[in-house]
Amino acid sequence: MTTIHSLLLEPEFKILKLVAGENGLNRKLSGINVIESPDLIPFCRPNELIVTTGIQMKNDIKQLEELIRHLYTKRVAGFIINVGPYIPEIPASIIQFSNNNSFPLLLMDWQYRVADLLKCTFEFITMSQHSLHHQQNDQQLFSQLLFHFNNINAPSLEEQMQQRGFPKGAELGIITCTTKNSNHSISKFSSIIHYEFHHRYNHYLSLKHHNQLLFLINRAEVEKDSIPFSKTVEKIYEKIRERDGDVHLIIGMGNFYTSLKHLARSYNESLTVIHLVQQHQNPFIYKYKEIGAYKIIMGVQDQSIIQQFHHDMLDPLYSYDQLHNTDFVYFLRTFLEENGSIIKISKRLFLHRNTVSYKIHKIEGILDVDLNHPFTRTNLNMAFMIEDVLKQQK
Repeated sequence: MTTIHSLLLEPEFKILKLVAGENGLNRKLSGINVIESPDLIPFCRPNELIVTTGIQMKNDIKQLEELIRHLYTKRVAGFIINVGPYIPEIPASIIQFSNNNSFPLLLMDWQYRVADLLKCTFEFITMSQHSLHHQQNDQQLFSQLLFHFNNINAPSLEEQMQQRGFPKGAELGIITCTTKNSNHSISKFSSIIHYEFHHRYNHYLSLKHHNQLLFLINRAEVEKDSIPFSKTVEKIYEKIRERDGDVHLIIGMGNFYTSLKHLARSYNESLTVIHLVQQHQNPFIYKYKEIGAYKIIMGVQDQSIIQQFHHDMLDPLYSYDQLHNTDFVYFLRTFLEENGSIIKISKRLFLHRNTVSYKIHKIEGILDVDLNHPFTRTNLNMAFMIEDVLKQQK
């Protein structure tokens, strides 16, 4: 079954303008129907796209509000208003309802014929049903590349990838999207992610794996290569923040490789990025190539060296916290992330500036260090980075 989002990507549906309910574009679409009054609601079905010209409502806003409420309850895919003599403009109350309920609201100008829209939509849904089988095959291929590569004939996989528009020798990489905890399903964010990635990449494969949404991308298929990947991720985060008030999503990208056998490595690299981001309240890493000194730490063969370094730098503070039920370790990490700015630390932790100053001096006494010294901050940052890596290895 296709979606509203997929329909709007097709050229023949440029006549439709999304007015509200963008976060619901991933709603399933199985048909289209014309409903001209609330009395006709029994004749519509779930997942249908409903069109109205308002001919029987004659610009009665109350009837239009009643209609959209019933349509939402009926679990239809979305609502198209044919703006013209009977509905001159879409009321603010209708737009607000659609945004509040992530219910796609579309506008079609009166100059376009409803009959033509119905015909195009029926044809689109029929074609989409035929392509569903191909999508399932794409997902199966993606899964084989990542999780069963050694059990499949490599030339066969290369041939299948070429048939899907991924030429031999192309630089391919994996993007992983997941949630901060299991209380949130990745499906909740799927439509926003797909919407932004579609505008960034000309072509990609996607796969839902447990609570992860995975993307296989070709480096050469970036449509907006002048815009950094970080900006696309930040845009996704901002849309989620506007909708939910908080961001429960994490996105990480692995390196690009020309060999299909290395896609699993790119996937693991993306997971490393996600793990490292989870250790920080303010995400600052988006791609594996950005993890910097973490690579050096992970490359140390003798783990006892980095473990001892971590012990020397932070154990006194951990012991003090445990003995006195304080939070100086967390405060110190925040101090380093905010580059020692008392104003920023105070704002982030909701602490009075005098309290921030007190904690800084207290930590200096416990660790016997000067937190204003750049070398001290470098060592402490390194200790926390080691901690992040050790947690991932457990």
